[in-house]
Amino acid sequence: MDQILFLQDLAIVMIVAGIATILFRQFKQPVVLGYIVAGVIIGPFTPPFELISDKSNINTLAELGVIFLMFSLGLEFSLRKLREVGNTAFIAASVEIIIMIWAGYELGQLFGWNQMDCVFLGAIISISSTTIIVKTLESQGKKKEKFAQLIFGILIIEDILAILIIALLSGFAKTGEIVVKEIGSIVLNLSAFMGILLIVGLIAVPRLLNFVAKFKSNEMLLVTVVGLCFGVSLITVKLGYSVALGAFLIGAIVAEARQITKIGTLMFPVRDLFSAVFFVSIGLLISPAMILKFIFPVLIISAVVITGQVLSAALGCFISGKDMRTSVKVGMGLGQIGEFSFIIASLGLSLSVTSDFLYPIVVAVSALTTFSTPYLIKNSEKAYVLMDKITPSPLRRTMEVYNTWINEPSRVSHNMIGRKILRKISIQIGINLLIVTGIFITFVFLHENISSILQNYLGGIEVTKALLWIAAMIMSFPFLIAIWRKMQAAGMVVAELSTSSSAEPRKSMIKNVISKTFFAVGTVILIIIIILLSSTLLPSAKALLLAVFLIAVTGIFIYRGSVNIYAHAQSALKETFLQPPDPEPIAEHAVLQYPLLQDIRLESVNIKPESVGTKKLISELRLRTITGATIIGIERRGKSIVNPEADEELAEGDKLLLLGNDEQLKAAEEYLNSPWTRK
Repeated sequence: MDQILFLQDLAIVMIVAGIATILFRQFKQPVVLGYIVAGVIIGPFTPPFELISDKSNINTLAELGVIFLMFSLGLEFSLRKLREVGNTAFIAASVEIIIMIWAGYELGQLFGWNQMDCVFLGAIISISSTTIIVKTLESQGKKKEKFAQLIFGILIIEDILAILIIALLSGFAKTGEIVVKEIGSIVLNLSAFMGILLIVGLIAVPRLLNFVAKFKSNEMLLVTVVGLCFGVSLITVKLGYSVALGAFLIGAIVAEARQITKIGTLMFPVRDLFSAVFFVSIGLLISPAMILKFIFPVLIISAVVITGQVLSAALGCFISGKDMRTSVKVGMGLGQIGEFSFIIASLGLSLSVTSDFLYPIVVAVSALTTFSTPYLIKNSEKAYVLMDKITPSPLRRTMEVYNTWINEPSRVSHNMIGRKILRKISIQIGINLLIVTGIFITFVFLHENISSILQNYLGGIEVTKALLWIAAMIMSFPFLIAIWRKMQAAGMVVAELSTSSSAEPRKSMIKNVISKTFFAVGTVILIIIIILLSSTLLPSAKALLLAVFLIAVTGIFIYRGSVNIYAHAQSALKETFLQPPDPEPIAEHAVLQYPLLQDIRLESVNIKPESVGTKKLISELRLRTITGATIIGIERRGKSIVNPEADEELAEGDKLLLLGNDEQLKAAEEYLNSPWTRK
């Protein structure tokens, strides 16, 4: 019976969603709004009768919609893009959240609510809805525009900060105060998790997908990718973080694989199916009667959300150095609240610290701001034109001067190269510290969960702690060696930068002192960090001395191997990022225009050893872009491949059948058999 009810609910959702899609497309309205209206129509709060028998089933499917939507966003918003907009995204998200938390708190005070309701209201209206914005931008065909990429970066930073806000609110609700130590612990654990996931994923996932792609099975590739998506999302939830964060991160990792074009083609229909259910589920939560009951605070809060989010996000973007047009467009895309707002409101109810009226108000505000989002984004250019007209001339000139100043290229100087090197070394040290932190957190987790079992076999708790600490130190050894050596290099760079203007006779001595002092201080700090990370695992004094001796002896023997392991890992990571970007979704065997047919002929070319064509995907060669010729067939070991796909890998000895004119075919033959060189 339960199975029939589930099928009935799903059938109703999909049928009504399908009808809404057709109608809203017909009237040229955003499809997202159609899904939400469909949810209201079939929801439990709309008479004459309730069509959905079990909302929990729909909510489960909606959770899948969030996972697939965020995973697809990660696929399109690769780590290269995140790096490009990182500074702007962080500044804009921080400014927006700080302003909106303050605005929400003051608004609650104006309504006469208690302090906890005011605090939670500020947190609720500070986070924009990632899923709603992504779907809206996609439906309007604006997802590839520059301002949209900035919006995606801001949303990801907001989601990360939302996790921190939720953790802080949990502590504040219980104790009435925010503990600085808790903030540090949360930030450290979250940074370690993200750092380890990205590094391990960038090394392992592209290689796994390369192996799977060799089987030429779309089914195998899709199942593998979905498995990775669910697996990482599950790990993220188990560690107490957002499922949306995990899905986005693994999507960004998969985006660095060579098969990204095909993966995107396979995943997007799945995403569209479940995201439709997600937006219908939002409509199921909307109660028209409840909105009417609290109509005054709902309208006021909605106006504050739209105005505050738009202005604060635009201000943050402008402060970071973006022009007024881009800043306004970014702000207009962030004027709503969504999934994290529901989570924060639910947290207040579960902890019994907020009033019962807060949650329905949040749902109503989310609905109203969601309805406004497509129109805000659609009219963002008009909003910029209007704002440009009403801005006083002195203020406009001041803004232009600021924008020119903030974006002025740095002057070339002696110190510029040194600073770049120092920045690169610092990032490498930070990444290695994150990995070490993650390793120790893992062994602390093992100690807290299975040490009671292990001590029965290993001779007591002290021996168990000693062995876990030894294992953690040995696993961290390659990264600690790397940190130690990079601090030595950083010391020399700092010494060079510090003595660039010193007198020549004393320069060498000063450089030597600064370099050694920097290295010594760095080593001491590293030891302190290791001691802090090891505090839970450190055994008694006798066991500790024995453990240190074993680690020292082991370190002598594995030093060279550790250096090699680290070098291979670093090389693998660089190889992932040096892969070519996504190829344009245009097949190599695209149809040629009819006027050219009179000059077209076929020619066969053999792939010679060590040539540029060996071990390359057709999409990576970009043969048609470079030469104009097209590969229409491959003969390989007696087998023929007709109209090969863009992800077909060429091999030594392949005979290619090319289509093109004389000039194109000649250029293609020279290009395919030109010597291979490592760039």
